[in-house]
Amino acid sequence: MTTSSANAPLMHPDHFFIDGEWAKPSSTAKIDVINSATEELFTRVAEAQEADVNRAVAAARRAFDHGPWPRMTHAERAGYLRAIAREFRARSGDLARIWTTESGLINGTATDLAAFLPGVYEYYAGLADTFPFVEEHKPRIGNVGLLVREPVGVVAAIIPWNAPGSMITWKCAPALLAGCTVIVKASPEAPGAAYLMAEVCQKVGLPPGVFNILTAEREVSELLVRHPGVDKVTFTGSTAAGRRIASICGERIARCTLELGGKSAGVILDDYDVGTAAKTIVDRATFLTGQVCSSLTRIIVTRKRHDALVDALSASFSAVKVGDPHDPAIQMGPLAMSRQRDRVEGYIAKGKAEGATLATGGGRPAHLNRGFFIEPTVFGNVDNHATIAREEIFGPVLSVIPAESEADAVEIANDTIYGLNASVFTNDVERAYTTARRLRSGTVGHNSFRTDFTIAFGGFKQSGIGREGGTEGLLPFLESKTLILDGKPSSLG
Repeated sequence: MTTSSANAPLMHPDHFFIDGEWAKPSSTAKIDVINSATEELFTRVAEAQEADVNRAVAAARRAFDHGPWPRMTHAERAGYLRAIAREFRARSGDLARIWTTESGLINGTATDLAAFLPGVYEYYAGLADTFPFVEEHKPRIGNVGLLVREPVGVVAAIIPWNAPGSMITWKCAPALLAGCTVIVKASPEAPGAAYLMAEVCQKVGLPPGVFNILTAEREVSELLVRHPGVDKVTFTGSTAAGRRIASICGERIARCTLELGGKSAGVILDDYDVGTAAKTIVDRATFLTGQVCSSLTRIIVTRKRHDALVDALSASFSAVKVGDPHDPAIQMGPLAMSRQRDRVEGYIAKGKAEGATLATGGGRPAHLNRGFFIEPTVFGNVDNHATIAREEIFGPVLSVIPAESEADAVEIANDTIYGLNASVFTNDVERAYTTARRLRSGTVGHNSFRTDFTIAFGGFKQSGIGREGGTEGLLPFLESKTLILDGKPSSLG
């Protein structure tokens, strides 16, 4: 294996960031991070062991229990968030390059998203002045009742490999404003964004122990979840891993927020043009090569229009240009890793074996002999109980499911363990609203794949617990405390 000429723009990949400094690992173990488009070595990072986990938790615990961070005013912490935003903005190009190389996201899209993320820190900084951290009430007994919201404590943020920069931002910005201290556990496949964030935090002078990073495999990651010094776990990843984390947190009544898998439905009502729907679905299905938990992967349409929709989706999807994610002409890059491509190919094989009709794709692009590429794939005549309709594939594979009626389409959409995202395609906004209210989903879009973390993001059922983004995303990092006093403190005005 050779080293890529585009090495990661990181200063200390062979260390961890703990207690405000770049800490030498407890062992010589390393993790190879692979360029998803070339299969070359991108960088090599330190692999955390139990001693490293204990050191990081101890640092975050000291910073929370004895350090200045949770004792600052929200306005003082907001100043640090704004400084993080400024430095993050200056490093957005580095973040985009890391994201493209590790996860396969088209570089133009990565550049746009990396430029957006600093604004999230600025948004949460703005909540320092507007969010009701202290609310006054009239108690039944006593003179003054106060509902105060205080930081939950030490937070372990476990980050996925598909969108690490985004997930670090949406977890850390509210946690830091709240006054929590944070340990980011980066994905072994995509640790670069966590290292970059540590460099940013060091640059802006965040107090020691407030932000820490580790990269570890699952066994060591579980030690972090089990650690009694961790008050809360916030996790984004698979439902299977989420079940494990929830069970461990339940044993010790630790707080947890879980953003998990999806098998999101696009419900095409009979008044909407199938060609327009197909183009819109395909335009979004290529994002991150389908490695998106909220991606619309079950497309449900009445049986009389099934074949027309399959044809339209196949025509659009087969025309997608697949290749080097740094090439501006390319519309879809590779999957993030060999293991993920094997997973997607396994589901494609199951789809064919279980009787679905392979309409387009299903293999590796013939013109690409390196990189973890897969063809955009469409299946028709998919039974909603088939494996490819029930399980999250996490790749560019669409399943078109025929329904007997529009009412049946809604029933099919809800017949899943997941409830993360959905969309309704109709020309009638009243029908869109009525149908959306019937769908058991954390987000429902109209005439497109739509999610919005600035409002709230999260799922029903086994798609998760809690919400991220907006003011809803701040609440999980706060504990509510009721104070009943004989008088009003002068500090409250």
